[in-house]
Amino acid sequence: ECNVGPILRRGVENAIWEMEYLVKERNARLCKVYAPEDDGPLNDRRMWPFYEKACELDIALTVHTGTAYVLPHPCRYTAPRLLDEVLLDFPDLKMIAYHMGWPHTEELIGLASKHRNLYLSMSGIIGWFARAPYRGYHVIGEALEWAGPEKLVMGLDLPFDETKRVVDWVRNLEMPEELQEKWGYPAITHEIRANILGKTLAKLAKIEPKKRV
Repeated sequence: ECNVGPILRRGVENAIWEMEYLVKERNARLCKVYAPEDDGPLNDRRMWPFYEKACELDIALTVHTGTAYVLPHPCRYTAPRLLDEVLLDFPDLKMIAYHMGWPHTEELIGLASKHRNLYLSMSGIIGWFARAPYRGYHVIGEALEWAGPEKLVMGLDLPFDETKRVVDWVRNLEMPEELQEKWGYPAITHEIRANILGKTLAKLAKIEPKKRV
């Protein structure tokens, strides 16, 4: 995953050049878009040539969505609803929305059910789910119910999310029967776990997955 931002501040043409170089010459498989520190929101029309180039290169963009956690960055640049306008104009653009758009998670899930190339990443929030499992059950259940079993991807991001702990949590993830009955969430299958742990991301990054355990 490369990062060529802040895209607007450094010049869109410069970011495009670097992304193309890193994809073609350095085997980059994903490219980060981090708008909180930039000079405009995700749906700033100046970003359109960058999105067009990502489509041309057929590279998925990983996008910070939800709260801009660091002062003085504005949250208005990364609201999930901004992705709607982008993906309406670029339906072939593959986007992975980081952090489940928290605290606007339901809005992001709704968008992922609408746009076929919008994916949901649990980066930066999965440690919370592992510590507060019923919160995780509800978010994951709703995402599966609306967006489908191939739209969720694993992520870490924060250093206090111990990799083994959160990976094991997903490997052993089960949807409680009471939530299946009362909330309509689907059961967690082996295939759903495999998708979350890597198969979906491997598909987006054009990597042939190999079973290790």
